[in-house]
Amino acid sequence: MQTRKSVAVLGLFASASMILAACGQTAAPIVQTVEVIKEVPKEVIKEVVKEVEVPKEVIKEVEKVVEKEVVATSAPEWTTPHPILSNIKIRQAIAHCTDRDQLIAVSYPFISAEERAKLRMDTWIPKTSPFYANPNNIDYTFDITGGGKLLDEAGWKLPEGGNIRENANGEPLQLAFATTNASFRQTWATVFEKQMAACGIVIKRSHVPGSIWFGGASGLRRRDFELGAFAWVGSPDPSGQTIYSCDNIPTPANNWQGQNYMGWCDKEADAAIKLANNTLNVDERKKAYATHQDLFVKNMVSIPLFQRAEAGAVAKRVKGVKFNPTEYYSASADQWEGRDTMVLAFTQEPASMFSLVESAAVQRTVAQMVFGVSNTAYDYGYQPVSYEGDKFPTIEAGGSTNADVALKDGDKFIGTDGSVYALKGGKVVNLKDGVTGDEEAKDIKVKSSKGEEAPAAVGAMVPQIVTTFKFKADKWSDGEPVKKADYELGYKVDCDRTSGATSYDGCDRIAAVEFIDDNSYKVSYVPGFQNPFYYLAPIRSYPSHQEIKSEGANKGKKLGEVAPKDFATLPEIAELPLGTGPFILQSWEKGQKMTLVANPNYSKGAPKVKKVVVQFFGDSTGAVAALLAGDVDVVGTETLGAGSEVQAVLDAQKAGKPIEVFSQPTPTWEHIDFNLNVR
Repeated sequence: MQTRKSVAVLGLFASASMILAACGQTAAPIVQTVEVIKEVPKEVIKEVVKEVEVPKEVIKEVEKVVEKEVVATSAPEWTTPHPILSNIKIRQAIAHCTDRDQLIAVSYPFISAEERAKLRMDTWIPKTSPFYANPNNIDYTFDITGGGKLLDEAGWKLPEGGNIRENANGEPLQLAFATTNASFRQTWATVFEKQMAACGIVIKRSHVPGSIWFGGASGLRRRDFELGAFAWVGSPDPSGQTIYSCDNIPTPANNWQGQNYMGWCDKEADAAIKLANNTLNVDERKKAYATHQDLFVKNMVSIPLFQRAEAGAVAKRVKGVKFNPTEYYSASADQWEGRDTMVLAFTQEPASMFSLVESAAVQRTVAQMVFGVSNTAYDYGYQPVSYEGDKFPTIEAGGSTNADVALKDGDKFIGTDGSVYALKGGKVVNLKDGVTGDEEAKDIKVKSSKGEEAPAAVGAMVPQIVTTFKFKADKWSDGEPVKKADYELGYKVDCDRTSGATSYDGCDRIAAVEFIDDNSYKVSYVPGFQNPFYYLAPIRSYPSHQEIKSEGANKGKKLGEVAPKDFATLPEIAELPLGTGPFILQSWEKGQKMTLVANPNYSKGAPKVKKVVVQFFGDSTGAVAALLAGDVDVVGTETLGAGSEVQAVLDAQKAGKPIEVFSQPTPTWEHIDFNLNVR
């Protein structure tokens, strides 16, 4: 679903929301400060609607900041079942012990009970999506008694006179719960902890800075959690393959590739999610998504909590800032006006500006200003921006073909189950990493363009999409034109297994690329590839001409001469990259601010705003205070989000403060993942 909004290119395969930075299989020990909630604001709890009862002790919670050493190691595959969470009854019990209505109420005290009810989720696809389905109407209603029965059956019982469940060995039922330090999550996580206590489960809660939680050496990427909460940023299309397929489980062996942080691998669900992402038939996609959602709910590998009702606020002195549920507001950056210098408030700092390995919402917001966009994603759809003639190269527009080809020995192809295979010596082999593999795969079938299934073999007819992407002429921010070599470098780096990308699914589904000229290239997808968004450009560009001036082994080289494995740590890529967007990232004072200046070489002309300052705040309360004081111009949805701060800006707007507040239900959704494996 999961990454709405494309930055520059790669819109087709950047399918999951908020993550991550790259790292190798081994790294030096990292000492991280885990910031635990200090205190939930009393007014947040007091403003909760009357019909929702919140434990009084919630407002008294104070925990010390702790230090935790996180070591990234080349540990064995994460295939050992978690001693507690691998038991489906325990996961189902936790779901029953979770009062989602209460969590929604404490998160959104400013909206009505009727509006809150619409936000509640029971599968991983929001109910507002045309692909939502819950065939068996499974919903884990709040039921402490039912949850307790499941825990009893799983061997975790309440001792006589006690309130913490124990197993037969007398060990307490205790689980670690990690999420970000955003005040919004501190609020609902505090209530969640109390809900689990009511079921006899001890939750050891930690709130981690986003740069660590979404970083490359700890947190989600390294599956360093038992229960982990975050949000998938919704998109016009559910997507989901990099999140739920078996071959996207991050492990040391695959360099932590993929975003299936749960470690969930179900054969039927795997086939369903791959089919949903590999057919042009809408009805077939809906059926596959329905199957997957049903299995997701039955297995209870992740608790879907609620869609986020996000809000953003803008000072009236600025114009052109466009908020939309499926697009970042920075997509409108070239239209901003009203101030020579605009100040944006962030409470989370990007880990890196290398979009291949870091995709948090705050990174994407800055990246759109620096790199521009090849397409936008407003209102649950896609709109061309940098495409020649302002149109996508669809089959209907004549930019693509989809004709049957006969499979040859040595060809890669997509089977009817959506996985990548290859013919080797007349046999079908399973390409576990999309590139290599000798394991023979039997009973694999392919489907022709007429829908006729046949065993995968030499000579079998399979449809192949071939698309020619043509772009408008563009320049880098240093004035150099974008060239063919820049796209060639983009393909080389992004598809190199050492680059640290969160997923190589897109690369694995490209059979060949022909770079035609400075503004166009032709992609021949692997036979059997039938992704409905084949017309979104899969290859980005990098400034191959750029000279490396930072200290290190690459100093003096051109960027095109740098090894892909070095890109993630290169300051010219990770900190102050060249781009083709409306602004240039001029400086980055870590922990303080980022300063961007107008790009004189921007294709649409230099923007009217001459400077944009991204100011980092410790929390959204401080960001809102700066907005109301006139020191900040924009507090976006990634910063304001939800909670008592939204009520504060709504009250200020009613009181006549010169601000505008935009509130909207979004496809972004909060959830709690269960990590099913341990080292």
